[in-house]
Amino acid sequence: MKRTKIRMALCITLIVLLLTFIWGNSLLPGEVSGAFSRWVKELLSRLFGLPSGDPEAGHGLLRKLAHFTEFTCLGVSLCWLFSMLRKKFYIPLLCGFLVACTDETIQCFIPDRGPALKDVAIDTAGVAVGIALLMAAAAIYQKRKNMKILEETKQ
Repeated sequence: MKRTKIRMALCITLIVLLLTFIWGNSLLPGEVSGAFSRWVKELLSRLFGLPSGDPEAGHGLLRKLAHFTEFTCLGVSLCWLFSMLRKKFYIPLLCGFLVACTDETIQCFIPDRGPALKDVAIDTAGVAVGIALLMAAAAIYQKRKNMKILEETKQ
């Protein structure tokens, strides 16, 4: 991808914001984090007209989906940054894995929280999906660009 100062600054800012969000949530005590998850679950239930029912039902799934989603965003951002720096795809994957490991390590020191290898796997899978999404979008964009150039040369 083409590298400009503005794109680099935007990408780095996005990564810093994502890391702040990810690690900021890991710094929340278990009780606070759980209350926030229950609030989000209730909000989603109201938005989509789902029965609220048991506040604990689906709580773990929601948290895992949130992890996966935030790390997918991180994967897109890391892939964008490292593609501008002309690095191989495994570098953002490694960085995402290290962020996931750091995230779980932070939780070792927070009340009512603890690390889980399953979370590292979910987070790393999210990063991999983010990388794949950006690479696929870039390939589609490049193919369309090439098709347009080919059509222009035929005329």
